[in-house]
Amino acid sequence: MTLFWIIGTCFAGGFLSLLFAFLFFKKANINIVTNMVSLSVGTMLGAVFLEILPHALEQSIDSHDTMFIVLVGLLIFFTLEKLLIWRHCHGDHCETHSHNAQLKHNKGGSLLLIGDLSHNFIDGILIASAFIYEFELGLVTALAIYAHQIPQEMGNISIFVHKGLKKSKAILLNVIANITMTIGALITYILIDSAGEILPILLAFTASNLIYVAISDLIPGLHKRTEIKESIMQISMILIGVLIVYFFHSFLH
Repeated sequence: MTLFWIIGTCFAGGFLSLLFAFLFFKKANINIVTNMVSLSVGTMLGAVFLEILPHALEQSIDSHDTMFIVLVGLLIFFTLEKLLIWRHCHGDHCETHSHNAQLKHNKGGSLLLIGDLSHNFIDGILIASAFIYEFELGLVTALAIYAHQIPQEMGNISIFVHKGLKKSKAILLNVIANITMTIGALITYILIDSAGEILPILLAFTASNLIYVAISDLIPGLHKRTEIKESIMQISMILIGVLIVYFFHSFLH
């Protein structure tokens, strides 16, 4: 049953995030993207501090080791981002991750596709490890990941289209990238089934991934819009994201 939920969540979540991304892409504007990114920040940080880290600490023998893994995970993701441009611009006003910069460094979109394959593969690992620990934790983790994937997929489709690809081909490439999520989840399920002691490590790694994406990739973009009205909306959407996870957690428990 756990395997069924893992695969089903990967397929359904990937499809829905891609569908919503395409629908928003057709009518996308900076306000919609910013609100979605703010919501993503709230759900991701809420999932980390209300669900994932507490469970990781419960499973671990030494809490210091668990937090050390979180720190190592943050450094690993920083290094990977330096080596491979795999995080994507979530708004129109980016600097190092602007559309022009990505188009310059990603000839034909190949690097972008490779980065997306890697990103989704890791997301599959995170979702599977959470589901294996606890069904409710799996749902909350998937919720946080898919909230982030919608603005990410919008950025992917936009970049591919700007590279001259048809929308249908751009969507197809994103579908292929989403398949790697299921592959990562299946591999994780098989490995943990024979080596369950690595589960606390994967949960800590999951926490570091979501923290890094929220703090390093998403929040800096939000700071580029400093209007009072926009700032209030950003804070409100972040709080809504946290409350979604909080009530989700309360309902499931």
